[in-house]
Amino acid sequence: MWFYSEGYVIDEAEQQKMMVRLVEEAKKRINPDIKKVLLLPPDITRYHSGSGKLTNMLYHIFDDGENVIDVIPTLGQHQPHTPEENKWMFGDIPEERIHVHDWRNNCAHLGEIDSEFVKLATGGKADWAIPIEIDDAIVNGGYDLVINIGQVVPHEVLGFANHNKNYFIGMAGKGTITASHMMAALCGIENNLAQLITPLRGCYNMAEESFLGDVPDVYVLVVKTRNEDGELQTTGLYVGDEVDSYIAAARYARKNTVHMFEKPLKKVICFMDGKEFKSTWVSNKAIYRTRKAIADGGELIIIAPGVSRFGEQDDVDLLIRKYGYKGTPHTLEAFNSDPVLHDLAHAAAHLIHGSTEGRFNITYAPGGATKEEIEGIGYNYMDYNEAMEKYHVNELKDGFNTVNGEEIYFISSPSLGLWTAKDKYIDAIKNNNSFVDLMIERQPDKQIWKDIRKWNDADIENYSK
Repeated sequence: MWFYSEGYVIDEAEQQKMMVRLVEEAKKRINPDIKKVLLLPPDITRYHSGSGKLTNMLYHIFDDGENVIDVIPTLGQHQPHTPEENKWMFGDIPEERIHVHDWRNNCAHLGEIDSEFVKLATGGKADWAIPIEIDDAIVNGGYDLVINIGQVVPHEVLGFANHNKNYFIGMAGKGTITASHMMAALCGIENNLAQLITPLRGCYNMAEESFLGDVPDVYVLVVKTRNEDGELQTTGLYVGDEVDSYIAAARYARKNTVHMFEKPLKKVICFMDGKEFKSTWVSNKAIYRTRKAIADGGELIIIAPGVSRFGEQDDVDLLIRKYGYKGTPHTLEAFNSDPVLHDLAHAAAHLIHGSTEGRFNITYAPGGATKEEIEGIGYNYMDYNEAMEKYHVNELKDGFNTVNGEEIYFISSPSLGLWTAKDKYIDAIKNNNSFVDLMIERQPDKQIWKDIRKWNDADIENYSK
């Protein structure tokens, strides 16, 4: 790790100083004559991470009138930004400097993570190779420096978002996205969430070591937490070019963005910002981040004014409409019989992630989808205006509230954390230790695996008290 700050409010002035220091360090460590820079921030669905402002700071630090500075939002297969969204996210960076990642047509094939390792890592749940396909700009763009920017927060596929997720999902090609999402889904979303190293993260670390060693890059990792008034603040900022910067950020995020409950919650209300979340593909983060906290037979209500579609891409949207969020057995049957769904395996993974497996109920209150559409994909429907009238989300505080005599738990930004019953979280860490033990056996010279095992065991002991 090059440097970091954590444990206090890091305001914009301090962030600016840290970005200036990043550039100074990059010139010492990577290239003293940086002329061409690629900035890789997250997309609009991570607006509240503050990564857009950091991207703007870096752009202007480098912009001397002669340098070339390009920005590619790490969309994965999400919808490209509109010019208005780019302005909202990135401020005054010129539109012509912001480019679109094309996950289907503009990626280089670098190699693969072999099927033998995937099978070992997943305990036999997945047995295919993961092709490594990445935006051609990364490896053939001629950049003197590539800066990855984003928030480290619990994530359904990788344990925690960001770090090399920017490469292998955000800037990845179709083969990488489909194979890796399905692998993670079969490992179990509840086993993945808030784990420092998941089987898929292990695969991505191997891919980075094997195929991106010549890329002159550095990571800027953000952790945001809430103060006593519920306001989001940046309290962790990490800069470095090795995995230890990610581990430090993830450990801090695990302590500060995972919300633990002794007993499961009976009713949870989530609000999804309409500017960020326009499809169930992204709005279903409300399900992912709360499912470990909701009681059997409980209810999750998602109020999503921006949701008018299901998939980010038209072909995926059609598959969600066809098969719905109806449980793993139903999805796997379709996956094995429908060649279109098999080809778009990330869609099958998404259908698994978005199902409760019949354990609790989900009610959607979308701003732009009909009752027939919502019920057709397997969720209950509530009229959006009715939901707003009943729950008055602008007046609710994050946490427990009483509405018409009923206790509910309200979450205004579920994408920014993880809510879990304590016993489910302890079980997930225990399950994760089997993968960590595999890596200790395979790479006994790497201290990081032994450290993660030690930290996992300490958390199990702490949470068990």
